[in-house]
Amino acid sequence: MDDQTRLATYRAIYDNSALSPYSLRAVPPIHIIVDHGKVTLNGVVARQMDKQLAETQAKTVPGVFSVADNSRVEEQGG
Repeated sequence: MDDQTRLATYRAIYDNSALSPYSLRAVPPIHIIVDHGKVTLNGVVARQMDKQLAETQAKTVPGVFSVADNSRVEEQGG
């Protein structure tokens, strides 16, 4: 069941037009861990908005009971 939830969460995140550019990388930067319906997102994204959107998309997946978003926003050099 967790494998199906992980795949559905992957699709919900990376099929979103704002987040789909991340899927083009050799290793997508948002890592999805599912344990008994509890989703944890790890990794690094470019913008705070991307972080929030990934979490929101994960919460829409049937069978997901909770989402812990441990992803970080990339440091913007200045």
